[in-house]
Amino acid sequence: MRRPVSVAPPKGKLGVLTPGMGAVSTTFMAGVELVRRGHAVPVGSLTQLGTIRLGKRTDGRTPKIKDFVQLAKLDDIVFGGWDVFSDDAYQAAAKAGVLEAKDLVKAEKFLKGIKPMKAVFDQNYVKNLHGTHVKKGKTKFDLAEQLREDIRTFKKKNKLDRLVMVWCGSTEVFLKAEEVHKSLASFEKGMRANHPAIAPSMLYAYAAISEGVPFANGAPNLTVDIPALEEYAKAKNVAIGGKDFKTGQTLLKTVLAPAFKARMLGLNGWFSTNILGNRDGEVLDDPGSFKTKEESKLGALEYILQPALYPDLYGKIHHKVRINYYPPRGDNKEGWDNIDIFGWLGYPMQIKVDFLCRDSILAAPIVLDLALFFDLAQRAGMRGIQEWLSFYFKSPMCAKELYPEHDLFIQLMKLKNTLRWMMGEDLITHLGNEYYD
Repeated sequence: MRRPVSVAPPKGKLGVLTPGMGAVSTTFMAGVELVRRGHAVPVGSLTQLGTIRLGKRTDGRTPKIKDFVQLAKLDDIVFGGWDVFSDDAYQAAAKAGVLEAKDLVKAEKFLKGIKPMKAVFDQNYVKNLHGTHVKKGKTKFDLAEQLREDIRTFKKKNKLDRLVMVWCGSTEVFLKAEEVHKSLASFEKGMRANHPAIAPSMLYAYAAISEGVPFANGAPNLTVDIPALEEYAKAKNVAIGGKDFKTGQTLLKTVLAPAFKARMLGLNGWFSTNILGNRDGEVLDDPGSFKTKEESKLGALEYILQPALYPDLYGKIHHKVRINYYPPRGDNKEGWDNIDIFGWLGYPMQIKVDFLCRDSILAAPIVLDLALFFDLAQRAGMRGIQEWLSFYFKSPMCAKELYPEHDLFIQLMKLKNTLRWMMGEDLITHLGNEYYD
């Protein structure tokens, strides 16, 4: 397995661009600023608080991840983005209602200085949004070129050394890969012909790759998960990955399902329902956008439990997912799970989970970690799909001949072993026989 020849140091400023400057991205921006000023602790961020064991358990080598690998410093991050509304980051954060006034006021001046660029938007792909701060162009190729110009201008204006892009925009309608997605040539031809299978998020991904900017997809949209853009990313030596931030209900699924499988407990059914009232909930009230999210949320159980290998335990699972738009709840999502399991001699048992979570509070540190890790991958020359960052995604991308790994703990082991490999340290298998020789 080829290691990076070297990892370039994180010199200078890192620009973090977010298509979408709503609840998630403004919570991320405000949070980083509060941490930089000593007003908060970056809870939920592996890059800032996580540690990594090196060598044997008896060696006592457990540095923080940020001290083990060279990550960009928080003070070196510059924020920018696009949105379909013209509100600056402070106005957008206030409307999102995630952060309390006592916290928001501490970052008010900073956030007011972050104004969104006009977005590429088409209501055919997000039915329940009515964007007013949008670009105009004759073709989708023209719009992609405008995004490329935005990236270059932002980099020059802010005197940045490097950039990353993390999609924080809304969930688009469900799309499947088509002929237009099969090669870069067919994709560029499709952009010029305004092909309906090319969604706005794909234009952002294309623009990012064209400018050598790593791209992470935080929504379940198809976006960069198509052969044309995978091929393009490899050719341009750009790191890509996704899809869909693993935050609330699915996070718990990828913890509980591995436990059932580890103990060979059976599963008859898993019913999941959510209520939320933020912009995400409004968007998902449209059946087309919900279909995209549903596909993302449904996949984890099948891949973790492997019913083909364990038909007696998982061959007849009834898995249902529902999302309900309920405006009074705002960003404070509630996820209910009813889990019907069975044990010895087939005797039934039940588990009930009621997770009253804060969607953007869980997502914000994911955006930070993805920005820093994708920048690291880019500096290490790791091009194409970054499967080692599946830890952060509901529907992780992987090579076409593979199945995606959803088990949270396997994902974390893969992430940390990738960092060890990158830095020339021994991988840790947890075998441990040497302690008992």
